[in-house]
Order: sequence, then structure tokens, then C-alpha cells
Amino acid sequence: MTAAVHSLTVRHRRTVALDGIDLRFGTGVHGLLGPNGAGKTSLIRVLATVAAPATGRVELLGGDIAEHRERAAVRRRLGYLPQEFGYYPGFTVREFVSYVAWLKEMRPADVPEAVERAVERVGLADRIDVKVKRLSGGMVRRVGIAQAIVNDPELLLLDEPTAGLDPEQRVEFRALLRDIGAASTVIVSTHLVEDVAAACAEVTLLESGRVAFRGTTTDLMDLGKPDTGPEATPGPGASAAAVTDSGDNPIERGYTAALRAHRAKAAAPSGAAR
Repeated sequence: MTAAVHSLTVRHRRTVALDGIDLRFGTGVHGLLGPNGAGKTSLIRVLATVAAPATGRVELLGGDIAEHRERAAVRRRLGYLPQEFGYYPGFTVREFVSYVAWLKEMRPADVPEAVERAVERVGLADRIDVKVKRLSGGMVRRVGIAQAIVNDPELLLLDEPTAGLDPEQRVEFRALLRDIGAASTVIVSTHLVEDVAAACAEVTLLESGRVAFRGTTTDLMDLGKPDTGPEATPGPGASAAAVTDSGDNPIERGYTAALRAHRAKAAAPSGAAR
């Protein structure tokens, strides 16, 4: 198992962002879904070792990151693209990705080839010597993806990676995820459920800091079918049509059904039949 969290709780002052969740991630592409404030970014930040949990345990790449030495070792083996990443606008693409490779303590002899390969994989080979400040927003996002994959990470964490990408670039990005996920663990936090349907084998849906659904993309789509039973219904008295009208495609309908089922359980009186 590449990554695991046990009874993980994360707080932001008085707000509980994650409430005692347990998750395990192995090789493959994993989608992380949920509405705003569900806890997706909080989870990604903890897995990236840039935020500490209030309680619970985090295991990454075979180590317990509570130890400083383990955290430093893990950081060299993972890739991370935050929702908003910082960069030096005066650097060229080559210079910036090379700088990140240096931060990850890659062997100097390996860096030039690794940088060119990462930049080529995100479709910016013809911009490699252009300053980042001269790139469009979508291109800057692709630079962010390049710096995240320059070290061929065993664990790749991406927070809203397709923001600013056009439809063609998103299709190419999904193919890249599938390629990386063949040998590594990729966790993608996104609002775009169609990206999850196209690229991810497994989905985790968070709601108010708790796990509302965990399963394959097929499992999630099945929840949106009108004949999947009471767990998929939006609420008491709702019709099958209400389920099928809650999205433009199967995975959107499944996403809505899963959220509604989770909220109905959370709202049920204590001791009520579940």
C-alpha cells in the first residue's frame, strides 16, 4: 500500500476539515471528489506532508511521516501540485522545473533529461526556454504538472490539476494520468467528475470531512441508476426520475445519489434504522 491514513482528523482553528477518516491507496489512479469544503485539499496537503493532522496516523511509501527523517525521504519520492502553486515568473520553464528537481535532490546528471521528458509529457517542449511569465494560464498549469512529475514520483498528488486546461488538453492529461498510474499511485482531487470517469479506477467521495462513498467508477455510476435500491435514492419519497434527473451523465447522477444518501444517513435520528 503506497499511502494510508488511520483515524485522520484535521482541524483549521475551530473547523473540522477531516473527521477521523480511514483510507488506503495503492497503485493506480484514484479520484477524490466532493463539494467545496468537503476536505479534499486538506487530505491532499496532509499526504503531501505540507500540513500536519490534529490526530491520527499517516503512512506514506512504507514510512510513518511523524518522523522528520521519514518525511524528508518521502518528499524526494512524491510529486505534488497544489491548487495554487508558487513559481518564479522570471525563470524559463526549463529553469523552473530544474529548480524543483534540485529541491527533490535528484542526481545532477539525471536532471537535464528528466526535465525535458517531463516538459514534453505535458506538451510544452516548444516552450521549454520561454519565461513562465509569458505563458498563458493553462500553460502555467501544465508547468505545474511538469514539476510534479519530474522525479517520476511513486506517489503523485494533484489538486484541481485541469483548472485552465482546454478540452483537448484535458483529454491528453487523462491519458498521462493513466500512463503514470500503471506503475505509481496517483491521487487527483477535482470538481470535474467526467475527468474521474475517464481516468480513475477508484473514487473517494468526501462530504463534510467524512467518507461518503468509496468504490470504483462503475460502482459510483451504478448508484445513479433508478433501480439500484434505497441506498441510491435522494431521500424519503423521492422518485426514480429524481435520481436520473440529477446529472447529465451516469457518473454525475451517481455522485449526486451518493451525496444524498450520505446526507440522509447523517440526518437520521440517533438509533434509527440505517
